[in-house]
Order: sequence, then structure tokens, then C-alpha cells
Amino acid sequence: MNADRRARSQADAPGDITRRELYFFNLYRLLEAVIYVVLVYSPYAIEWVKVTHPLLGQSVAGAYLVVSLFLLVATDRVRGRLADALSLALIADILAASLVLVSITGYESISLMLLVNVGIASLLLPRRAFLFAALATAGLLLPYAWAHWLSAAPARSINETVAMAAAYSLVAGLLRHVGLHMRATEELAERRGVDLLNLEQVNELIIQRMRTGVLLVDASNTILRINESAWLLIGNPPPGQRELGSVAPELSRRLYHWRHAGKIEHTAVSLATDMPEVIPRFTRLTPNDDAHVLIFLDDTSLLSRRAEELTLSSLGRLSASIAHEIRNPLAAIRYSAQLLAESPKLTTEDARLVEIINNHCTRANDVVENILQLSRRERSRPEAIDLNAWILAFVEDYRQANDLGGDHLRAATQNRRIEAMVDPQHLQQVVWNLVQNALRYGRQPNEPARVSVVARLATDKGPPLIEILDRGPGIPPKVAARIFEPFYTTHEYGTGLGLYLAKTMCESSQATLEYVPVAGGGACFRITLVAAGLAMGSRAAG
Repeated sequence: MNADRRARSQADAPGDITRRELYFFNLYRLLEAVIYVVLVYSPYAIEWVKVTHPLLGQSVAGAYLVVSLFLLVATDRVRGRLADALSLALIADILAASLVLVSITGYESISLMLLVNVGIASLLLPRRAFLFAALATAGLLLPYAWAHWLSAAPARSINETVAMAAAYSLVAGLLRHVGLHMRATEELAERRGVDLLNLEQVNELIIQRMRTGVLLVDASNTILRINESAWLLIGNPPPGQRELGSVAPELSRRLYHWRHAGKIEHTAVSLATDMPEVIPRFTRLTPNDDAHVLIFLDDTSLLSRRAEELTLSSLGRLSASIAHEIRNPLAAIRYSAQLLAESPKLTTEDARLVEIINNHCTRANDVVENILQLSRRERSRPEAIDLNAWILAFVEDYRQANDLGGDHLRAATQNRRIEAMVDPQHLQQVVWNLVQNALRYGRQPNEPARVSVVARLATDKGPPLIEILDRGPGIPPKVAARIFEPFYTTHEYGTGLGLYLAKTMCESSQATLEYVPVAGGGACFRITLVAAGLAMGSRAAG
């Protein structure tokens, strides 16, 4: 019952009644109570007001004054149960007015004062407007019925009472319509305000996460807003440093020329040490606002990377189509060379030529397979694996599939369990390629290769790593900077796609592949993986 009553109360209550509206309503009620007290207690009112029932009038006026003071003081508490509190307060208003009208004669303006109570209550609670009008009408009939019961002449005629009741209904209906319209407008404004706030937050988040740097400066070159990319591109200035001329003098100089001469410099410039070059662009915040200027910083490295990606994509499609066309004639050449090698009349010199043909056919076929693998790379299907068990199985499989001769290949594990999320097939291809490179190039002259496949954690809390280490001569710094570029190779028979494919396969599983120099000689290729628990937690959160 209480829950249903509370639900109905909340349904009747408007969406948001301000404290000021309710406070002034209660203040007006207190004014009415003071007038009642003056009418029944003041000796100056005897000349034009006749108190016929002084005890009743004084009791009602005093009690109503106490109730009015309480409602005024408890304005904030009343807002919690607004509909019920307003209804009870209006009943008290009507009852007090009716009993005061019974106890006095000669002052009939009390019914007009009550008209304000009915109107305000109808405005605040539109759905109960006609109920309030009916209660006020019943309150007017109480003095009339009291006079008839005492066989006395009523203070006002029945026509005046009916007219006042009609006024109550008219005011209640009018203010009910105004109240409903006002509440609908307030609800619409509130929804629009929430939508605008959400839109502003989305825009702010988008701007903060943009790769393009964005700054907003005023006429005095003070930075008003700045996103993360721009903050990084100008050298991570302190938060309190907002003067553009101090944090980025070159940018301030170009802005000055753009503002005063309309000159735009399209040359790239680095705004801070060890930061990429950018191309600044300027635009006014609004067409008629010359003071506020938006500055966009386009990172040239991102533009170059996008151009490179487009080039590689086009080159990949072209290479794949060429590779498909090469496979059939290449297979025919190789098959013919094999048949020629079986001829009994083949001389030693011709046999050597056939061997050269077969070797180069094998190399060309490897190039074709790498290109086709690059063009039809399958989607990653990561799963949780134990890296310790995985590298032990990998090393054993590699030993069985390849004759190591005098070379050494070992697995290094930890005593604790190491789990990672990765596509096992992609990881197999990547590590197999890296181990082959280490066994081929990671050896000192006239010495066997010593290669280790290590599984460990970067720190106590991760992330998990797989490292392929060798004790060879290492990779020169200039070469190491380009080893992951497609088609870059230092070997005469290399394709330059092996490490590039390995890196892209790692990235498809949200892993990274990097080259790490080894102190004292050697090379290390490190694969940084995603921890299984972290990956599953992020999926659950998503």
C-alpha cells in the first residue's frame, strides 16, 4: 500500500519544483495566517470585523500560524513528498479559511485569498487541479451550512458562493493547462540538456583522442584548449604554461603572419626536440570571430605512414596477381629441369646448369609463396596458451623436422605458469621463421649456432614474452632500423618479407615484435604478448 501510494505521489509530482517556488508559496501561506490572527485578535479590527465565535477563530488562527511556520521552515523536507505535502497543506488552507469565515462576519475577502492558494497548487500539481477546486468549493459551503444550521442569516448569498466556486474551477483549469505545458517544456529542456551534455562529452573525447593536434588560442595567443596529440607535439609543456609564444615560438610566429598578412607556410617543422615534424593549419573559430583561432597540427609521419600503407596495399594486390601468373610457368620450368636431370646422356656441365635451374626455381617459388601468404593472411584466432609448455613442444618439433647438425637449439622456461592470448598457428609461423634466421645468420665464423627460445615475464606482473636469442655477430644499428620493412634484405637470396610477415602476424594478435641488441654480442627478437587474464577481462568489460 505504501509503495503504491508513493508511486502515485511521484507520478503526480512534477519533474522539478524549484525550492524558490515552494518557498514563496509557504511564505504566502504565512501571510494568510498573520492576517487571520490580526482579524481575530487585534482590537483595531473590531470596528469593521465582527467576531461571532472568538474561541473558534482564535484557536484556528493560532493553529494555522503554527502550521504555516512549520511548512516554511521545512520547505526542503516537503520537496521529498511534494504531492502529498501540497495536498495536505491545501486542505489545511481551505479548512482554516472556512472556520475563520464561520467565526467572523464583515470580512469576506478570505475567499479571494484562498483563490491564490488554489491557483498555485494547481500550477504545481496540474493533475489534481480540479480536486483542489472542489475542496475549495466545499470549504465555501461550510460557513453557509453553519449559518443555516444555527438558523442565522448567512454572510453571503448562495449566488456569491456559486460565483466564487466557478472562479475556483476557472482558475484551477487555466493554471492546470499552464502547469502541464510548463512541466512538458521543462522535461523537454532537461532531455535536450542531457543530450547536449552527452554530445559535448563525446566531442571532447573525440578531440582528445584525435591523432591530429588541436589547439584553441585567443587574441593574446593564450592557449584555451589543447588535446593530447597537440600537447605531445609541442613538447609536453607544464599545465600552467599557456602562452603560445613560450611553448612553441615557431608556431606563434606562423600564427602572427597568418593573422596579419594571410601568409600560410606549408613547410613541415618540428615544434620540440625529438618530436615529429608537423604542418600547422589555422582557421577562425567562427567566420565573424577574429580573436579565437583553431590550430591543427598534422603529423607528417602519420601522413607518410598512411601513404606507405596505401602503397603497400596496392603493391600487395599487384604482387599477388603477378605471383599467380608466375606459378604455372615456374612449375613447368622446374618439372622440365627435373626431367632433364634424369637423362642418361646429361654431361657434368649440363647437370650443373640443371642444378642451378632447380635452385633458382626453389628460390623463386619461395618468393611467390611469401607474396601469396602476405595477400591472403588469415584472421587471427587468439586463445590462451601456456608459454612454457608451448616452447618446449616447439623446440622438440623443430628438432624432429630439421637436421641441426652441430648447431644448438634449446628452450628456457620459468618455474611459474605463463599464460598468453595468441593465435597458436601465427605464433608457430613467427617463431619458426625467427629460429631459422637465428640458426642461419646468428653464428660466429667457423662456430656452430647457439639459439635459445625463452619464455618469461617482463616484470612480476607481466606482460608475457617470448625471446629468440643467438650468440652471433648481431645486427648493425643502421640495418636494424629497417629489418621490418617489406622487401628489405641484406642477403643475396633473401626476399625481405620474412620479418615483415612475422611482425604483421604478431600485430594481428595484439602482440609486438621488436629487435633488441644483446650486450656482449648476439641478437634478440622479442615478442611481447597479451596476458590471458587481461585479454579476457577486457572482453568481459567490452
